[in-house]
Amino acid sequence: MKTLIRNGRLIDPSQQLDGQFDLLIEQGQVSQVASGIAAEGVDEVIDASGLLVVPGLVDLHVHLRDPGYEYKEDIVSGTRAAAAGGFTSVACMPNTRPVNDCKAITRYMIQKAKEEGFANVYPIGTISKGQKGESLVEMGDLKNAGCVGFSDDGLNVQDGEVLRHAMEYARGFDMPIIAHSEDDALKAGGVMNEGRVATELGLVGNPWVAEAASVARDLLLAELTGAHLHVCHISTRRSVELIRDAKKRGVRVTCEVTPHHFTLTEEAVRGYDVNAKVGPPLRTADDVAAMKEGLKDGTIDAIATDHAPHHIDDKNVEFNVAAYGLVGLETALPLALRLVEEQVLSLSQLIDCLSCRPARIFRIPRGSLQVGAVADVTLIDPDLEWTVRAAQLQSRGKNTPFDGWQLKGAAVLTLLAGCASYKRKV
Repeated sequence: MKTLIRNGRLIDPSQQLDGQFDLLIEQGQVSQVASGIAAEGVDEVIDASGLLVVPGLVDLHVHLRDPGYEYKEDIVSGTRAAAAGGFTSVACMPNTRPVNDCKAITRYMIQKAKEEGFANVYPIGTISKGQKGESLVEMGDLKNAGCVGFSDDGLNVQDGEVLRHAMEYARGFDMPIIAHSEDDALKAGGVMNEGRVATELGLVGNPWVAEAASVARDLLLAELTGAHLHVCHISTRRSVELIRDAKKRGVRVTCEVTPHHFTLTEEAVRGYDVNAKVGPPLRTADDVAAMKEGLKDGTIDAIATDHAPHHIDDKNVEFNVAAYGLVGLETALPLALRLVEEQVLSLSQLIDCLSCRPARIFRIPRGSLQVGAVADVTLIDPDLEWTVRAAQLQSRGKNTPFDGWQLKGAAVLTLLAGCASYKRKV
């Protein structure tokens, strides 16, 4: 099977390419990138006029809820949502039921994705058995089974000694420790950002220092051990500053930011909107500005969604007891494209943050359109205007604060190893 994509603007930061190039795909792999490739012997020609042709997007942080919480999402619905958002690869967090702390669960996730999924799935194993923050998992077994990193995401490892040992072992396996950095004692039950809005709403606040203090500890432990630390969903100015300083010192640290943390502020919680209840919480306008500054100067390495689908019953309750999280796979791309309009990032830099760099961070063999690479490709219409309708999302979860928003830009065709995993209806 030969497929030719032509007349598009091909952007591949892994090769410093940005221009009018054709892309030839043979047997699921990129076989040629050049101008004016002949269509002789080609089975399918895709006209990409007016479209961006980029390496398939890679999301380092999703919750697929499978196994155990399939009523919220499963690997099939979650990867379908990923493909609709232009993502061809996702790294899934381990807080399933049972948690992914053994090779059997890891293998189940990978196999189900291969058989029924619409995107590549790269599991993340837990740091501690049962996510209890006490004894470490068998990291070697999990790596051999296919895990790309270790995280107790959703639960910070509060015991510094446990985290130190985890980093030392992970360094030996050349694997990242993926940190949900948040000090539970400082968080003190806060359900939104601590500040004026929380006071006006009568809600317990979660202060910025709960995140920043934990980030500081984690960075120092990474500096001590030489391990690769990846900090999830940073949300505060101080966290950006701490990571920037650590990078200057040579600490092996990478980090990610979500579209909701560079788009929304704590004001979104007004009206007690449970779909704006996320962890870490939406912060201030100054924190949003800091996220954009961090992306612009390269302190922040990647954009990840923290896609967290929930059943309506988990959200249709009082704000204090509602579940944390929102669905983000299908809105991430257009929200990120706003950064280009705001001149925070160039298009090439944006694609780097959404595809090439995430792949490098977790050593996922994707994020490139080099000859010989697997042909995971996303075609994007940057000018397509559309309205978010929660009920029409591919995800089983409909918990989005962006319902009704007018957005610009979308994936119109997603190819997984050269085969269409999603095609947007016109």
